[in-house]
Amino acid sequence: MKILANDGISKAGKDYLEKEGFLVITAFVAQDQLANFINENNIEVLLVRSATKVRKELIDATNLKIIGRGGVGMDNIDVEYAQSKGILVINTPAASSASVGEMVMAHAYSLYRNLHMSNRNMPLEGETKFNDLKKAYGKAFELRGKTMGIIGFGRIGREVAKLAIGAGMKVIAYDRSYTEATVPVEFFDGQCLMFHFDIQSFDEVISQSDIITLHIPAQEGYVIGAREIEKMKDGAMIVNTARGGVVDEEALLEALEDGKLRGAALDVFEKEPFPSIKLLMEESLSLSPHLAGSTEEAQERIGIELAEQITTFYKQATV
Repeated sequence: MKILANDGISKAGKDYLEKEGFLVITAFVAQDQLANFINENNIEVLLVRSATKVRKELIDATNLKIIGRGGVGMDNIDVEYAQSKGILVINTPAASSASVGEMVMAHAYSLYRNLHMSNRNMPLEGETKFNDLKKAYGKAFELRGKTMGIIGFGRIGREVAKLAIGAGMKVIAYDRSYTEATVPVEFFDGQCLMFHFDIQSFDEVISQSDIITLHIPAQEGYVIGAREIEKMKDGAMIVNTARGGVVDEEALLEALEDGKLRGAALDVFEKEPFPSIKLLMEESLSLSPHLAGSTEEAQERIGIELAEQITTFYKQATV
């Protein structure tokens, strides 16, 4: 059986599949050539991440048995249509949760300690204005004692909660699917503490939080826009590692410019992969190019998880 991992797959995942007798092709095929390549090479399994789109036209033009998404969100795949055609659609919802959680905290620390601005300007002015930069960026804050508000309390939201608790923060959360949750926070040598959360309303979370982080799928409209920002604390911050389009970027820029918000972090963008120049030039933003789930550890877990699901499917099909 042939598998096309069009956006790549970890060595561990590839090795696992090849050991099970699959042929894994990792060459990237351009979107407009994908259907022909799949048909000419008798590909049965297509694995993608966020770059490759699997829409109705591609599904109809091929005879895929499995479409796999390395990661959580599947907004680049027409999932229901594929399933209606008898295609198995799989993803890896747990594999990158820890990595995304760490990225949220990295951006939070960067914002609170002015590292995002320091890293922009030290190469340009560090030699001539060292003391000026030291004075400007020394007006920083600690995360300890602040309130982390989490919008979306699934796997990733709970990973953020664990790390925020470890940093000494108060954690509050909103999720439309839960009324309460218990989260285990693991430490070294098998030590563990359990934390109980009563899920709060959306307005309570955005109005009480010092930092708001979003962990929700793509939406039809903005989750955080001008109205929601107005309800936030003066000087609050936003971190978005979820999906471009859940935060109104124009409203965010306005809130940063007028001082309503102290800063924000974006790992995803409305016009990805072409974020607006206004965003890129805004010094109060901590920016990264959609990297939240991209660690070596996460990629290995993603590859193994996809390989296990594919292998199970084919073994069951032969029973």
